[in-house]
Amino acid sequence: MRISCITLDLDRTTLNAQGRLSERNRKAIESAIARGIEVVIASGRSLHALPQDVCAIAGIRYAITSNGASVYDLRTGECLRQFKLTEESVREILRQTACTGVSYEAFIDGQAYAERAYVEDPVRFGALPAAIPYIQSTRIPVEPIDAFLLTHARELDSLDLVVRSEQEKQKLWKLLEKTVSDIYLTSSVEQLLEISYRDSGKHSGAKYILERLGLPDAALAAFGDGDNDAEMLRLAGIGFAVANATPGCRAAADRIVPSNEEDGVACGIAQILRENEGRE
Repeated sequence: MRISCITLDLDRTTLNAQGRLSERNRKAIESAIARGIEVVIASGRSLHALPQDVCAIAGIRYAITSNGASVYDLRTGECLRQFKLTEESVREILRQTACTGVSYEAFIDGQAYAERAYVEDPVRFGALPAAIPYIQSTRIPVEPIDAFLLTHARELDSLDLVVRSEQEKQKLWKLLEKTVSDIYLTSSVEQLLEISYRDSGKHSGAKYILERLGLPDAALAAFGDGDNDAEMLRLAGIGFAVANATPGCRAAADRIVPSNEEDGVACGIAQILRENEGRE
């Protein structure tokens, strides 16, 4: 089947290590749009953290954000679909993690908030040094963060736990799966456990866009690198994992393309365009 829609994860997939869009990837995206393919952002980032490099491309209309908790029409600014965590879930998450030493990131209507100490020194809480500019430019510092979360418990699009190790993350993942029933758990990077309402997920957002466009799943090509992309890649007619993807993401993919540093998205789009031409 002809590919008519492409969903693109951003960090470590479409963007390079500096969080920028390469000229080659930009041209490939524009070529796909020029050939009538709907190109959709599919990110763990919140709306206001989306990079201008990508949002400025004419023709990109839809954005799946916060791991599918919200879907936006970038042309109008309208939030087309949004899930909120329940107050009961937020309170239980805080209760279960209160003595674990984790920090939190909160997302409300596309804006990110985090504990002031974490924003000032992310590495101390487990973030990688390369993430410092991104965290400090996109998170509004608040304190104390637990009081902020309780005050806004009915408003949260999603909630991240910032952990110090993969072992700690897996332990908390299992704990929350057992104790909180209406949440969706995923992870884009080692230091984050990302939590949203149970009906979220990038695959859910992609399915919503496909239905809005009147397209079957087989008409979708999806690109990703993380465990939070795996379900979206499995949904798609063609799932592309970049070479630097996690084992879980690679296992979910139909094809492996070069890494984000080698413009793997451009390589994958070139394949799509050639195969589409062969079907016309």
